[in-house]
Amino acid sequence: MSVNTKPIGVAYEDQNIIGADKLYSANELGFTADAQGTVTQLTSKTTAVTLNKSAGTITMHNASLATATNATFTLNNNLISANDIIILTLAGGQATPGSYNVFANALAAGSVSISLRNISGGSLSEAVVVNFALIHCQ
Repeated sequence: MSVNTKPIGVAYEDQNIIGADKLYSANELGFTADAQGTVTQLTSKTTAVTLNKSAGTITMHNASLATATNATFTLNNNLISANDIIILTLAGGQATPGSYNVFANALAAGSVSISLRNISGGSLSEAVVVNFALIHCQ
C-alpha cells in the first residue's frame, strides 16, 4: 500500500486526488453540508422532483400506495451523467421498517428514475423518506 505524503494545511491547497489509483480513509468519506440538500414531492408519489446536489433527502408524498405496487418518479439533477451510480436508502417516514423497497431503474444525463415498491401486504399512505448519494463516473 502506498502512502500519500503530500502535506495538507493552511499553507497548501486541498489535497489533489485526481488520477489517484487508490483512496483510503481511516474514518469517513462523504459529502460536505454544501453538497447535500432536501426536496419534497408536492402532489403525488409519481411527481418529479429537482435537486441539483451530490447527495440529499427526498420526502415523498403521503399518497396511498397499494401492496405489490410501484410508484415511480424522476429525480432531475444536473450533476448526474449517464455513467454514474446512484445509491438509495430508505431513511424514514415508514411506520414499519421493511415495508418498502427502493431502487433506481433508469439513468440518463440529468436524471434518474426511482421506484418505491410497497411490499407490506397492505395499502400504505406514508411520506417515505429516501436518501440518495451520487458517485460520479467519467
